[in-house]
Amino acid sequence: MNTARRSRNVAFLRERAFFRGAKDDTGRVHLWLMNLMNRKHVIGLVGGIGSGKSLVARLLAERSGFVIDADPIAHQALRDPAIREKIVARFGREILGNDGEVERKKLAAPVFADESARRELESWIFPWVGERARELINRANLDPAVKFIVVDAPVMLEAGWNDVADRIIYVDTPREVRLTRLAQRGWTPEQVSARERAQLSLTEKARRADVAVDNGGNSEATARQLDRILRGWNLSEVASGLADRT
Repeated sequence: MNTARRSRNVAFLRERAFFRGAKDDTGRVHLWLMNLMNRKHVIGLVGGIGSGKSLVARLLAERSGFVIDADPIAHQALRDPAIREKIVARFGREILGNDGEVERKKLAAPVFADESARRELESWIFPWVGERARELINRANLDPAVKFIVVDAPVMLEAGWNDVADRIIYVDTPREVRLTRLAQRGWTPEQVSARERAQLSLTEKARRADVAVDNGGNSEATARQLDRILRGWNLSEVASGLADRT
């Protein structure tokens, strides 16, 4: 059993123990039982910055996957009043925009220059995002149109969110391709390096994944790889027909 599945089982046992202690809360127990009976396969996506995880997520969505994108959830976390208050107290009001909300670009400079500051921010953001992601997973489990669930989270392993994933896909893209993509978004190589230092190494991410997808080519090649993976995981009712035509 790989690390992701062991973590998933531990999380399941913790959740079961929690609900055993809440027998008087009929609503929560009912929701837990419904999710247990309808639990969908959860796939986590990891990879380097600019590796194209969003493309992989979109292709999986086309194959009946329900995608949970952690990035916009993290944006929402910055607007949470309690978190915003902590951020202002720690980094000052200069990180706020004209609308009074936290500006990510202004916050990035002090955060990525100071590891202790980054870790402090993560201690506020990660639990908030993780809780919302689990709520979305619970909802998706109850949707009969969803065949499997995809969690696209750049820091999935760093935040410990891999405990919700049954399998993890590592999106493998050559560094020169990633830098070219990121340069088109206005990123400098120095900014990329600073972000990479704040995450696990690509070698470690690849080691902890169940399978890798080469995303250095065109989207059709990536799609064919995903179709093979989904067939191997018995998640390919839609994907099989698509793959046979490519």
